[in-house]
Amino acid sequence: MEQVEIRGFLQLRQLFDKKGWPYPYYLTLEKECSALELAEILDLPIDKLEAVFVNGLTESLEEARVRPGDRIGFIPYGTPGICRLLLGIKRPPDEKEKPAE
Repeated sequence: MEQVEIRGFLQLRQLFDKKGWPYPYYLTLEKECSALELAEILDLPIDKLEAVFVNGLTESLEEARVRPGDRIGFIPYGTPGICRLLLGIKRPPDEKEKPAE
């Protein structure tokens, strides 16, 4: 079993501090899971998470796969404009998830 290195950015960093977690936080992960499952394991506020870095690449929570040994960074809603593009977050910050038609 390997550990996953986990970071939270912007206001999520404060949440890590409140939980008393070191930064970065390391979690032993037995098997692959989605970033959404990892957020649930960590008891992070899902409604505050917009995207995730997996080994430096930006992905959606639903699509990202986390494997033992990965480096993870959770990105909250509210990331400023130009930073969104640099991070690879394509949708406007105020757009809500729309159900597939």
